Amino acid sequence: MSAGRANQILVGLFTPGAANGLDSELPGLLVRACAGTLSITGAGLISMTSKGPLGILAATDGPAGILEELQFTLGEGPCIDASVSRRPVLQPELGRTGYSRWPGFTAGALEAGVKAVFAFPLQVGGIRIGVLDLYRDAEGDLGNGELVEALAFADAAVSVLLHLQAEAGPDNIHPALLSGVMSRSEVHQATGMLSAQHGVSLAQALLMLQGRAYSSDRPILDIARDVLARRLKLGNEVAGD
Repeated sequence: MSAGRANQILVGLFTPGAANGLDSELPGLLVRACAGTLSITGAGLISMTSKGPLGILAATDGPAGILEELQFTLGEGPCIDASVSRRPVLQPELGRTGYSRWPGFTAGALEAGVKAVFAFPLQVGGIRIGVLDLYRDAEGDLGNGELVEALAFADAAVSVLLHLQAEAGPDNIHPALLSGVMSRSEVHQATGMLSAQHGVSLAQALLMLQGRAYSSDRPILDIARDVLARRLKLGNEVAGD
């Protein structure tokens, strides 16, 4: 893979006016550029640690946001495996091969109309920093040229994340990187609140949030915020209630 192509992508992202002078817009610009270049339906960018997803940094409109929420919430999916294995995970026929690996994620992905998923780990040496996920509403492999292009976008994504952290300085976290972490924190807080209120396990409480998110077709983060603000009461979503 040519580092030259990754540099070309970065030049486009950093062109004056492309991000309206805001570095925080770079993750969103990158996933939109990726989706506009490759024959895919959408793209998402997730920050990762060795323990799993840390937060959703950016996603294109449509199914991409839904699928990033699924992986973030369920703790399973191509992005998890790509980060752990440090290798791309390519699923050109998700309906045929996905259920045995990620039953919850696959069911939600197919329901959202996604039939192929491609996940590319982002790392610096041995440090995991994220995953670039690509989605398609039709089955099929990425061609050789598109695979090379996707790897170039993954390299560009690494540079964007490192740039954001460098801009924040050694003792701070850039707001664009922190937003995803804060989102995850709110989901965890809402899960803990429901667990305490209903005397159920954290896993059951998370299922309550998921169930309401799916039934109302809203992001789980929105549901969590309504629970924390006491605008929404959940109780019937626990199996056995």
